[in-house]
Amino acid sequence: MDKLVSLCKRRGFVFQSSEIYGGLGSVWDYGPLGVGLKRNIKDAWWRSLVQRRDDIEGLDAAILMHPKVWEASGHVAGFTDPLVDCRTCKARFRADKLSDSRCPQKPSKAPGEHSACSLTEPRQFNLMFKTFLGPVEDTASVVYLRPETAQGIYVNYLNVMNSSRQKVPFGIAQIGKAFRNEITPGNFIFRTREFEQMELQFFVRPGSDDEWFERWRAIRMGWYEEIGLRADKLRWHQHAADELAHYAKAAYDIEYEFPFGWQEIEGIHNRTDFDLRRHQEYSGKKLEYFDAATGDRFLPFVVETSAGADRVTLTVMADAYREETVEGELRVVMGFAPAIAPVKVAVLPLVKKDGMPELALELYHDLREAVPAFYDDAGAIGRRYRRQDEVGTPWCVTVDGQTAGDRSVTIRHRDAMTQDRVGLDQVKGWIEERLR
Repeated sequence: MDKLVSLCKRRGFVFQSSEIYGGLGSVWDYGPLGVGLKRNIKDAWWRSLVQRRDDIEGLDAAILMHPKVWEASGHVAGFTDPLVDCRTCKARFRADKLSDSRCPQKPSKAPGEHSACSLTEPRQFNLMFKTFLGPVEDTASVVYLRPETAQGIYVNYLNVMNSSRQKVPFGIAQIGKAFRNEITPGNFIFRTREFEQMELQFFVRPGSDDEWFERWRAIRMGWYEEIGLRADKLRWHQHAADELAHYAKAAYDIEYEFPFGWQEIEGIHNRTDFDLRRHQEYSGKKLEYFDAATGDRFLPFVVETSAGADRVTLTVMADAYREETVEGELRVVMGFAPAIAPVKVAVLPLVKKDGMPELALELYHDLREAVPAFYDDAGAIGRRYRRQDEVGTPWCVTVDGQTAGDRSVTIRHRDAMTQDRVGLDQVKGWIEERLR
């Protein structure tokens, strides 16, 4: 994991936020390559759910919502974790996750295992960030930074359904920021206090929820394999009765095997009609669905799929990272699937003379109109190939001495390191065909 974190900073994937001031705990900034990778992942998610399906609509709800939303959802009263303090080192830990934490005084031990540890009794700590709306800071102006995007979907469910003329079953998808004042964030960008969620709430007729739950389980696992994750690194974790959230009838997590162990990257939940029923109760507004074909009125059940864009980005990077020995030298490769790689193609003149840079720049400017491309003329060609391997660029196009004569270039494949000879005017089509 340390090698991946180092690469992320060195190559511009992820930086520590406010680094020149010493950083801010578990807050991260995405650099040029990181923002490209994360955007491609979000676009792939959106394309698979909204663009390719007729039964799902998109939404972008506000971060700040009426405080009664969080009373209805149960977050004000129950969105808490048990907190303990160490009287000796003053560190704070989640009481139910002590085995996952390290003692600052003796990192080989968990908190409470070291003889000098003196832990307080657990107390409940609300994870929502509180702020104030308007110029006066009093209880009447309290609002919260949303801890999840789902509630924005529930309170807009009728608006979306009526304006889009959808009928149950249908879904609403949203990508957006959420905030949780985690007691013990960590593992790089895996658990942070500011993060981005990719959530789908799929509204179904009661009684059909179990069938739809299984359908969405299969669809979501399939998507991770589509974006290139290794199947043997993925597994299901079913929530036992004592693990289920208060709103859930059933829940499964998709887990990935990170260097720090198996961890959740997406949850699929059968939320029944809990959320709509609570918002109907607290708002006084009818949220029932009327089925004109049968004359029935009912509150839909909800099947939720909830993934973190940051976690999935970390998963993709961890899965892609590999080290190889080639001709006695170490080669570091980020083996991204071409569709989500932040840079699709690099254009490299073999040397900086004989008209090669001019031809290479012309090709580069042509390619970047179609795909994210990169131009590099600094250093030996082998070293430039290695730089592109390390950032996950699938193909390198080299303009060489033969190009001026027959208008052809070599295209090097990142993974196999083999090369094809392709006509200069065919390169764009060659790349685009392999990205379809």
